[in-house]
Amino acid sequence: MNCDAVLLEISNYIDGEVDAVVRQQIEIHLHDCEGCTIIVNQTKRTVEIFCGDEPLALPQDVRSRLHQALHRKLQM
Repeated sequence: MNCDAVLLEISNYIDGEVDAVVRQQIEIHLHDCEGCTIIVNQTKRTVEIFCGDEPLALPQDVRSRLHQALHRKLQM
Protein backbone atom coordinates (compact mmCIF):
# COMPACT_ATOMS: atom_id res chain seq x y z
CA MET A 1 0.00 0.00 0.00
CA ASN A 2 1.36 3.42 -0.93
CA CYS A 3 0.29 6.99 -0.12
CA ASP A 4 -1.91 7.32 -3.21
CA ALA A 5 -3.77 4.11 -2.37
CA VAL A 6 -4.31 5.25 1.22
CA LEU A 7 -5.70 8.59 0.05
CA LEU A 8 -8.07 6.81 -2.33
CA GLU A 9 -9.40 4.66 0.53
CA ILE A 10 -9.31 7.27 3.31
CA SER A 11 -13.06 7.84 3.43
CA ASN A 12 -13.88 4.13 3.37
CA TYR A 13 -11.18 3.47 5.99
CA ILE A 14 -12.48 6.13 8.36
CA ASP A 15 -16.06 4.92 7.88
CA GLY A 16 -14.99 1.31 8.58
CA GLU A 17 -16.06 0.20 5.12
CA VAL A 18 -12.88 -1.56 3.97
CA ASP A 19 -12.31 -5.28 4.29
CA ALA A 20 -9.90 -6.65 6.88
CA VAL A 21 -7.03 -7.10 4.40
CA VAL A 22 -7.21 -3.51 3.14
CA ARG A 23 -7.57 -2.19 6.70
CA GLN A 24 -4.44 -4.09 7.72
CA GLN A 25 -2.50 -2.80 4.70
CA ILE A 26 -3.53 0.78 5.48
CA GLU A 27 -2.59 0.43 9.13
CA ILE A 28 0.82 -0.99 8.22
CA HIS A 29 1.35 1.95 5.89
CA LEU A 30 0.20 4.43 8.54
CA HIS A 31 2.67 2.93 11.01
CA ASP A 32 5.51 3.80 8.65
CA CYS A 33 4.22 7.02 7.02
CA GLU A 34 3.94 10.11 9.18
CA GLY A 35 2.41 12.18 6.36
CA CYS A 36 -0.50 9.81 5.78
CA THR A 37 -1.00 9.40 9.52
CA ILE A 38 -1.38 13.16 9.88
CA ILE A 39 -3.83 13.30 6.97
CA VAL A 40 -5.94 10.43 8.34
CA ASN A 41 -5.98 11.89 11.86
CA GLN A 42 -6.90 15.37 10.64
CA THR A 43 -9.62 13.96 8.40
CA LYS A 44 -11.07 11.97 11.30
CA ARG A 45 -11.04 15.07 13.49
CA THR A 46 -12.70 17.16 10.79
CA VAL A 47 -15.46 14.58 10.40
CA GLU A 48 -15.95 14.51 14.17
CA ILE A 49 -16.22 18.31 14.31
CA PHE A 50 -18.61 18.72 11.41
CA CYS A 51 -20.66 15.56 11.80
CA GLY A 52 -20.75 15.20 15.56
CA ASP A 53 -23.97 14.98 17.50
CA GLU A 54 -23.29 18.08 19.52
CA PRO A 55 -23.23 21.53 17.93
CA LEU A 56 -20.15 23.60 18.60
CA ALA A 57 -20.68 26.42 21.06
CA LEU A 58 -20.05 29.85 19.61
CA PRO A 59 -17.97 32.27 21.66
CA GLN A 60 -20.12 35.03 23.12
CA ASP A 61 -18.59 37.78 20.95
CA VAL A 62 -19.25 35.77 17.78
CA ARG A 63 -22.78 35.03 18.94
CA SER A 64 -23.43 38.74 19.59
CA ARG A 65 -22.10 39.79 16.18
CA LEU A 66 -24.17 37.11 14.47
CA HIS A 67 -27.34 38.22 16.25
CA GLN A 68 -26.64 41.87 15.36
CA ALA A 69 -26.07 40.97 11.70
CA LEU A 70 -29.26 38.91 11.58
CA HIS A 71 -31.21 41.70 13.25
CA ARG A 72 -29.92 44.25 10.70
CA LYS A 73 -30.72 41.87 7.83
CA LEU A 74 -34.27 41.30 9.05
CA GLN A 75 -34.92 45.04 9.29
CA MET A 76 -34.18 45.56 5.57
